[in-house]
Amino acid sequence: MNIVLLEPEIASNTGNIGRTCLATGSKLHLIEPLGFHLDDRNLKRSGMDYWKEVDVERYINYRDFLEKNGYPSVFMASTKAQKTYTEVSYEEDAYIMFGRESGGIPEELLLENREKCIRIPMLTGIRSLNLSNSVAIVLYEALRQNGFKNFEKTGELHRLKW
Repeated sequence: MNIVLLEPEIASNTGNIGRTCLATGSKLHLIEPLGFHLDDRNLKRSGMDYWKEVDVERYINYRDFLEKNGYPSVFMASTKAQKTYTEVSYEEDAYIMFGRESGGIPEELLLENREKCIRIPMLTGIRSLNLSNSVAIVLYEALRQNGFKNFEKTGELHRLKW
């Protein structure tokens, strides 16, 4: 899977997302401008010692991202979308994009990709969920649809046995 962050603003969210990407074997794509530096202590703290192992690539803008990835089909997560994230089928190597914490994905991009726009249902009056939580929700649905390939089948206790 591929998680794409369009102009992320908060280092700790990106660190958490990087950690989730590492745990799921997903690639993290960061489209500039970023609201922080990749050596930010909050990014490293939330990504823990895993950050150095995250498969991450940076792009100077959205066009650069498209060109370097062969113009992939991209699901676009937005609170404004008409379909929910469970109403679509994700390929094994799907690209799922999330926008800035303060404003999401620009509406022009959403309109250009209308059929690929998805949302997480929420109660009326709530603007949005935390970005790292949103990524985890959608990513794990995409992984579930693909049978959690290469994932552990059971958990193990530390001291005792099941």
